[in-house]
Amino acid sequence: MGRVQALFQRPFIALGPARGGLFAWVPVLIAVGVALWFDLPEEPEGWFYAVMVAVLALAALLYRFGPERLHPLVIAVACVVLGLLAAGARAHLVAAPVLSFRYYGPVEGRVVMIDRSQSDMLRVTLDNVVLSGVSPARTPARVRVSLHGTQGYFDIAPGQVVVTTAHLSAPDGPVEPGGFDFRRMAFFDQLGAVGYTRVPVLLLAPAAANAQWINRVRAQIRAGVEAQVAGDPGAFAAALVTGDRAGISRAAQDNLRASNLAHLLAISGLHMALLTGFIFATMRYGLALVPVLALRVNSKKLAAVCALAAGAVYLALSGGNVATERAFVMVAVILGAVLFDRRALSMRSVALAACVLLLAQPETLLEPGFQMSFAATVALIAGYGALRDRVPHGRIPAWVMPVFTVVFTSLLAGFATAPIAAAHFNRVAGYGLIANVLAVPVMGVAVMPAAVLAGVLAPLGLEGPALWVMGKGTAWILGVAGTVAGWDGAVRAVPTPAPFVLPIMALGALWVILWQGYGRFAGLVPVVVAFALWGMSERPAILISSDGKLVGVESADGRALSAPKGAGFIAKQWLENDGDLADQQIAATRTGFDGPPEQRQFQSGGWRIVQIKGKAAEGQLAEACKIADLVVVGAKLAAQGPAQCMIIDEVVLRGTGALALWPKAAGGFKVAKTKTQNRLWTGPARPTNPAFELQKLANPPDRGGPVPDQ
Repeated sequence: MGRVQALFQRPFIALGPARGGLFAWVPVLIAVGVALWFDLPEEPEGWFYAVMVAVLALAALLYRFGPERLHPLVIAVACVVLGLLAAGARAHLVAAPVLSFRYYGPVEGRVVMIDRSQSDMLRVTLDNVVLSGVSPARTPARVRVSLHGTQGYFDIAPGQVVVTTAHLSAPDGPVEPGGFDFRRMAFFDQLGAVGYTRVPVLLLAPAAANAQWINRVRAQIRAGVEAQVAGDPGAFAAALVTGDRAGISRAAQDNLRASNLAHLLAISGLHMALLTGFIFATMRYGLALVPVLALRVNSKKLAAVCALAAGAVYLALSGGNVATERAFVMVAVILGAVLFDRRALSMRSVALAACVLLLAQPETLLEPGFQMSFAATVALIAGYGALRDRVPHGRIPAWVMPVFTVVFTSLLAGFATAPIAAAHFNRVAGYGLIANVLAVPVMGVAVMPAAVLAGVLAPLGLEGPALWVMGKGTAWILGVAGTVAGWDGAVRAVPTPAPFVLPIMALGALWVILWQGYGRFAGLVPVVVAFALWGMSERPAILISSDGKLVGVESADGRALSAPKGAGFIAKQWLENDGDLADQQIAATRTGFDGPPEQRQFQSGGWRIVQIKGKAAEGQLAEACKIADLVVVGAKLAAQGPAQCMIIDEVVLRGTGALALWPKAAGGFKVAKTKTQNRLWTGPARPTNPAFELQKLANPPDRGGPVPDQ
């Protein structure tokens, strides 16, 4: 009995010497709780949260009255429970109506945001929405409308009340099982409907005096910057100050992504650090030049207060998006450490910032911005800490340090964020290091200081020279992006990994960085395993869209698509997830499909499959069933089809979502559904066609004859 007790206590005794560095694990454990909550198949009921609160209370009692050696385990359990509770509370606090049907008619609302869609169309986000015939209780809090057709009858600005006639529907879910869930992200943004209009947007009322005043100031700043700095450099400069990217061309944005410089466009940690760092250094060294003040005030703390105030103003002007909020929290923690005479940049300060963000906005854990930001910051702190311990001060010549710092920083941040970016965006920038070495110093030395000077001088009407410098800097950055993006091999596509690959990789990397002693190298094992699993990821042989109007099948040339246009976003996502740089039109010409556009035929896994769509789909069903084992119908059938073949129509897909199929060696398919959860953002599950069972796809086709060659 004593030996068993000793074995049980040994891990807790081993934690004793490491307790000073365990705080960095607190946000990791909170993140585990958040991830578990989002992965639940059903929306938790009240009893679930009651149990979690009871567990939290029990943990508090054990911490207060239990043995000290159990404290790490108690805190770990409490952190996981906190993550679960924070995610549940946040979801219920932001819950708002989601449009439950397709709507066409007048849409009235107040403009709160202006940006551009994937197709480079201007789009507006509206609140205070009014929909004809829809009660206020069922009307979404916000809707987003892309503006097609003839527009421009007035300059759209935040705060204006506008009206148009638009097509609206609920935000779409994932385009394939395990894919990015835009519907979930929209839910937490209270975006209850998205759509488009082909008729002019009309001004119903100008902006009220105090309505959306900060967004109106942002719009005025953007217009002022673009008036003095023309073209994409001016739009880039305006985006750095206001976060408004509506003026930047699609080509410029594509070049920034291809050269791994898109992070310069998103107002995040780099911009906030450059801004507050410039203010901090200017104030501190400026006060040092005035002996009367330098001897009577704490210039370091006063500079920290001024930098924090400047960061808060920048947060407001930039629109307060998630990335900027995250950056401001981190900067606030670092400057707060300066005010309280603590070490400013440490793993503890980053952990504290992560805790604040995870508890306030748990949904950001699933966003690439959160993951990349903290991955880069943790890697930089760990990397420079290791460098400081191994390279004595002064070993590197002073004239080499600026170049060394830029290269070393780019390498660390690049290695830390590359797997995350590749997993989310299916792209690896082959020359990202070169582009960052050429562009980031210009951002720090010229662009951001010039932006600060322009803001200080603008009330006096003297901002012109500063904006000129800023424009030259942004023009250089865009020039670097365009040049690097044009090189052969600038962009390499990678397939999407399985959903569990990134978490395994992240936990392994965190173990290597955060754990103390030689045991840290055990974290390399899950990292290697994650990369191996990524390399073995098998993409679906067949993909069927959620409305049945697009089908993709693997071929020797890559995925072939059933149609050259229509469902463009779905086609783009499928190809990107395959690690394929082709566009939809090219994919539609690949070998795989036969037959006319309204009746596409293909074979896979020994099955003969036909896709029919259009107004005449129901009339073609009987003929299709004579030659097929499975018919995919891109329409809703009025009556049950023939019994001699399996049919997947809109009714089936409404209950399953998009489908992914992998052929099995014994015949039939392994099937994955997209709709696997019944959560606040998915709405209640809808029944599928009772005459259809996905299980039937798992069996070989029963056609009473030989299986044709594929």
